[in-house]
Amino acid sequence: YWNTSPEKLLVKLKNEYNKFWNDERTAQLNALKMSKEEVYTLASIVQKETNVNSEKPTIAGVYLNRLKRGQLLQADPTVVFAVGDFEIRRVLNKHIAVDSPYNTYKYEGLPPGPIFMPDVSSIDAVLKPEKHNYLYFCASPDNSGKHQFAKNLIAHNANANKYRQWLNERRIYK
Repeated sequence: YWNTSPEKLLVKLKNEYNKFWNDERTAQLNALKMSKEEVYTLASIVQKETNVNSEKPTIAGVYLNRLKRGQLLQADPTVVFAVGDFEIRRVLNKHIAVDSPYNTYKYEGLPPGPIFMPDVSSIDAVLKPEKHNYLYFCASPDNSGKHQFAKNLIAHNANANKYRQWLNERRIYK
């Protein structure tokens, strides 16, 4: 579309937007009782949490469970965004202490806007989240890119300790 006028490009974008928000997605949005902006924001967090598409609905379900309970999201990607250092491999207490409305360790609910441009799979994961009782997840210490999910803090802490040990063994300290 390099030779398209700005006006024609805007029409094209609007048409694609209308196609994307079809009746099925609009019904899913309404069932969630979220705005499109909130869905985009949550989808951006899901997108940054995993590259494993099959896990996205599970992760979306975790965050929606936390939102329903009034729990902090405590999403590491929002902290990375708030700090502005996208090379962080390990979120530390000094990162979590940063005062930013994007720091979901400090502020309840969704951040003020997306932290990344989510793809369709992440948006659809939020619109069709997995129904479960998980409240926590942690990266698996097997370098698979997958996560271990937990329903309570005790199980989560056990998973997190295994992951921290894995990071320490590889001398990943920051």
